[in-house]
Amino acid sequence: MKKYSRVFGYLKQYKGKIVLYFIFILLSTVFSIFSISMLMPFFNLIFLGKSDVLDQVNGNTKSDALHWLTQFISDLSKRFNDDKFSLLLIICAFILTSILLKNLFLYLSYYVLNPLKNTVVAKLRYEVYSKILKLPIGFFTEQRKGDIMSRMTNDISEVETSVVGTLEGWIRDPLQILACIIYLFYLSTQLTFFMLLLLPVMGFVIGRIGRSLKKHSKITAELAGESVSILDETLGGLRVIKAFTAEKLLGDRFITNNNKLLHTRNAIGYRRDLASPLSETMGILVFCAILLYGGSLILNHSSGSLSGGTFIVYLGMFYNIINPAKTLSTSFYNMQKGSAAIGRIEEVLKAPLTVDENPNGIKPISFTNSIELKNVGFNYEDVSILNSINLKIEKGKTVALVGSSGAGKSTLVDLIPRFHDVSSGELLVDGINIKEYSLKELRNLMGIVTQEPILFNDTIANNIALGKPEASKEEIENAAKIANAYNFIIQKENGFDTNIGDRGSKLSGGERQRLTIARAVLKNPPILILDEATSSLDTESERLVQDAINHLMQDRTSVVIAHRLSTVRHADEIIVLQKGEIVERGTHDELVARNGFYRRLVEMQEVK
Repeated sequence: MKKYSRVFGYLKQYKGKIVLYFIFILLSTVFSIFSISMLMPFFNLIFLGKSDVLDQVNGNTKSDALHWLTQFISDLSKRFNDDKFSLLLIICAFILTSILLKNLFLYLSYYVLNPLKNTVVAKLRYEVYSKILKLPIGFFTEQRKGDIMSRMTNDISEVETSVVGTLEGWIRDPLQILACIIYLFYLSTQLTFFMLLLLPVMGFVIGRIGRSLKKHSKITAELAGESVSILDETLGGLRVIKAFTAEKLLGDRFITNNNKLLHTRNAIGYRRDLASPLSETMGILVFCAILLYGGSLILNHSSGSLSGGTFIVYLGMFYNIINPAKTLSTSFYNMQKGSAAIGRIEEVLKAPLTVDENPNGIKPISFTNSIELKNVGFNYEDVSILNSINLKIEKGKTVALVGSSGAGKSTLVDLIPRFHDVSSGELLVDGINIKEYSLKELRNLMGIVTQEPILFNDTIANNIALGKPEASKEEIENAAKIANAYNFIIQKENGFDTNIGDRGSKLSGGERQRLTIARAVLKNPPILILDEATSSLDTESERLVQDAINHLMQDRTSVVIAHRLSTVRHADEIIVLQKGEIVERGTHDELVARNGFYRRLVEMQEVK
């Protein structure tokens, strides 16, 4: 049960409602037992007649375990002058009333529990999403996006149906079974002991089948995650797939995954669906054994206090155990199936936060001096990415990072907003190690414009105001003007209220990039990080975006990753990275004059 501790932990704050649920279930069980107990006076009235009932009660009270109920019916018979039909009506009224009360309290138990179950799922879903927001960037480089999405959707849905959906059964069914067994002991100790000898056999057979469910369920969850990944890659790369006529390749990959998923789900279904009929069959076998054994006791007159009428009630009460036992065995299968989903969710929830929030850290009011990297090194899975980086970026200066692909440029700039933590050395902002700052406040000092525009399926205004949701309409419009985005925005049908589609699919590349620049302008950060925001644009869009970037960089400290060296000619310092190390540094003119690695890069681009 330790696996489900998180689910049960959510319920701790609702102890009062759980107690209320328990009370309602208990009352429902009591009235269910009472309705079955009414078989005894019914049997005595129909088959034995009134005088036999009175003789049985007044002669030996121990001979009838339902003495109190038979006595009550006998007293009623006197009031109705032994009118058997009137007594029959009363017995039926008692049965009807007890069944109505049983179902009323059963409904009230559902009314109390269902909101709790929905709350548990909502909290679990929120906790997973919150953890995803907190996890460092490095976590997602090791995981397939589709697999993360599958854990958030398929696995939580599995927990909802297989674990949370069966919570009521884990309280209701054992309580009903326990209450019925206690009452069966009251009716006949000898017969009940015989029954209990048979139940472990039934439990052993059912348990053996359920053990393989967890293994198959984990495989199913992994295949479902792979299926979502394939779909996500297909939707994201549809143009390339069609251009290279790779539909069959992707289709075959999906079919292979889908067939494996079908096979494992069938295997789970076969075992899960076997739970209910198997438990019912085993229950009927035990029922027949009790019928045979109890009947032989009565026929041989060796049953002690067990009369024919009491035996009928006993059989009815035992049959009342079969349904909750069947439901409980199904719940057991479902819990085994859901444990694999919980395990996958726990992997996300227990993933270490290598970049801690530090909520009690220093809250910088502004950036006043410099960003400095002292002997900074960074390793990823024992692979060295950066080595002994020493760099100081003064306030108001522009520093450009250049170098071949894989040189470590993006990794270096990712260290500044703490997307990763340094493996060695120190990274200082205004002379203070960035780990001592509040992470949120540190990132509030920075604005980032990436090579690929990151936009959301929302309105233009909301995308611009992402970093400053309280911004006024005038502020949003002013930011759009500075980013050279205002003119194209007002030409849209709904202006700033236009929805831009998934990832900004309704906009051109230049329009998307100018929105990300407007977003950075509105945030108005003192530190700006640019990851070559113009490299993938056409000439006209590049000019508009570059003009917007020039406006954005005014009076700000800027760190620019440059692929097109022409865009960083006027940087205060150019850092040349190669294999994670700084090999050259200086102004454009200084580096060209040295006739080194930077000059070769310039000449290669000029040739192009």
